[in-house]
Amino acid sequence: DQAAQLAKCDLLTDMVGEFPELQGTMGRYYALNDGYTAEISDAIEDHYKPRFAGDELPRSEVGVVVALADKLETLVGMFGIGNLPTGDKDPFALRRHALGVVRMLVESALPLHFYALTRLAFAAFPAGLLTDASAELDQFLIDRLRGYLRDTGYVVAEVDAAIYAKHMTEWHSLPKRLAAVRAFATLPEAPALASANKRISNILKKAENVQVQVNASLLHEAAEQALHAAMQGVLPNANAQFEAGDYSASLQTLAALRAPVDAFFDDVMVNADDPALKANRLGLLATLHAAMNRVADLSKLA
Repeated sequence: DQAAQLAKCDLLTDMVGEFPELQGTMGRYYALNDGYTAEISDAIEDHYKPRFAGDELPRSEVGVVVALADKLETLVGMFGIGNLPTGDKDPFALRRHALGVVRMLVESALPLHFYALTRLAFAAFPAGLLTDASAELDQFLIDRLRGYLRDTGYVVAEVDAAIYAKHMTEWHSLPKRLAAVRAFATLPEAPALASANKRISNILKKAENVQVQVNASLLHEAAEQALHAAMQGVLPNANAQFEAGDYSASLQTLAALRAPVDAFFDDVMVNADDPALKANRLGLLATLHAAMNRVADLSKLA
């Protein structure tokens, strides 16, 4: 709280008025001179970071908190009055602010939901002052995230698989997820499983009210029985590895399902005439789909 209250005070000084590039730097010196702790003083300087691409992040948690608040306030305020970047024009450096938010969430490994942060920032303004542009700001941040990850060396398919934007809300695990996706893509089973996952996604999109559950007594075909049995053996291990944060091992464990998945699609008609059989087969696929997509949307690799 003290760091946030003092963060902009040095803007009123003649020193910063004469040399604007010293904003934050002078604030740190003034705070130290007045007896504030190093943690608060450093945060006053660091809340402007990262100032540019490749710049260092704030050195402490206090600095990160104030930097996030500062950048989110600017983004929310500008988006809330409709002042969005257009083309090459970005006079208020909103892309740089958004990239700073992205880098802090990813590189500082903060287990925070980015959409919750944007809504907290909107709620900090007086009611009725801003238009609710949270959805637009969310997409703006996701676009900056995609660009940031591509700039760090990942290809578009890997990034799209790891983000799966609609429900990828915590970004601190992305480096491990991306490493897992890259390792999975090298497996001989990867192309077939990615294609199968894409096929499952398309089937489930067309279905309605699919329940992620399976009634074993309704598994009549040998191929669907074999897939269910294989899932019973593989999914607990894959889920346990996922919960332990070993995403690469989780995906590699799922690779064992390639053969029974291929056999299922070769031998089983999902859209059976019997509604109960159809619902059960959709439930089997939905269960598999949920397990395969815990780490990444593998269909993006197809």
